[in-house]
Amino acid sequence: MTGNHWGYGKEDGPSIWHKNYPVAQGNQQSPIDIVPHQASHDPNLGPIVLNYDQCTSINISNNGHSVVVEFDDLDDRSVIQGGPLDNPYRLKQFHFHWGGKGCRGSEHTVEGCSYASELHLVHWSAVKYKTFGEAASAPDGLAVLGIFLDVTTTDGST
Repeated sequence: MTGNHWGYGKEDGPSIWHKNYPVAQGNQQSPIDIVPHQASHDPNLGPIVLNYDQCTSINISNNGHSVVVEFDDLDDRSVIQGGPLDNPYRLKQFHFHWGGKGCRGSEHTVEGCSYASELHLVHWSAVKYKTFGEAASAPDGLAVLGIFLDVTTTDGST
């Protein structure tokens, strides 16, 4: 998807993404409202381990929706593993979602509440797939870590 073909408005928002992008259809697609009291803990999952080599970033760009920082993903120098992942996933890029001044901009919500911004760290399975594009087309090809960001005053209040 490019910056000109999708968004979050009434005419180009999540409810119509599937019309142009069939892969965006289903009940496990963005955006997701996280409801903590409906979540369950899986004691069999270990921690997710992040191992990032800062020297692997190669490009910073504006794709029309966000700032995108891309990484050299030819080897396993910057990966996540553990948790529900059965092999290392290579860091491909990270990007942000944010709103305008005074607006909330996170893609996902927690009990209907959004945050000022959201960071997405996008990883792919180079063990199972030959390219990022191939991995992006598979249901188990990507692992995206989403981190909510909020604006606070100097005393820490929001």
